[in-house]
Amino acid sequence: MASRQLQTLYRDLQRAFDARPTDLKKCGVLLAQLKISLVETGLLLPNGDASLNDMVIARDILEIGAFWSIRAKDVPSFDRYFSQLHTFYTDYRSSLPPSKREFPLRGLNLIRLLIQNRIADFHTTLESLPLPADEINLNPYIRHPVNLERWLMEGSYSKVWNAREEAPAEEYKFFVDSLMGTIRNEIASCEEVAYESLPIKDVATLLFFSSQSELLKYAQERGWQVDLSAGLIRFARKNDEQMEIPKQKLIEANLAYARELEQIV
Repeated sequence: MASRQLQTLYRDLQRAFDARPTDLKKCGVLLAQLKISLVETGLLLPNGDASLNDMVIARDILEIGAFWSIRAKDVPSFDRYFSQLHTFYTDYRSSLPPSKREFPLRGLNLIRLLIQNRIADFHTTLESLPLPADEINLNPYIRHPVNLERWLMEGSYSKVWNAREEAPAEEYKFFVDSLMGTIRNEIASCEEVAYESLPIKDVATLLFFSSQSELLKYAQERGWQVDLSAGLIRFARKNDEQMEIPKQKLIEANLAYARELEQIV
């Protein structure tokens, strides 16, 4: 049976997490204490001897920790919590009651893999989900990352951008924003190579910026020159070194090659 201290800390965590807005600082302190209690009671990595109720509490604590990590914008922390939940979602799946947080977290994990460009891991994880293939599109938490991956492969970045407003949970927006950051950088790099300058409004449209202030801040970070009077952004060329072509030497070499051909003929 879980210790009285663990149960008290767990109730405090629930209150702090359910508060509006979530008390992130208090949740962080309580989660650190609860992790120690879970280790001491053998519930962090259960071996099957724990009671059903204790394992449900442990799973709930780790799930709250995973959601707290996203709200605190701490992706490595999310990775650790989700990894620790894996045992509860797989080894004890048949013995524990279903968790309403499981598929929201599984969906977040899939988007995390997309952000890290781990496409092979994305598909492996998707195939290992405890869902029949024909039910994947019926689950909003799994359908969302599946659509994101397809749109990324198609290059339909506008659909990825619009997906933010269609997120099945608030935490999904954090990962979609991160994904859009990666997409912006790729588009910006292409613009720098393809153009010397572009109208400000066109750059804002291409990079999915809704306000000029956001665009100007981004332009400053990339070292672009902004000409507000002309309404243009001039791109900073990287490694823009002009290579001098040795015309005279090339001409001489071609003539010598032609003379050799004549001698052969």
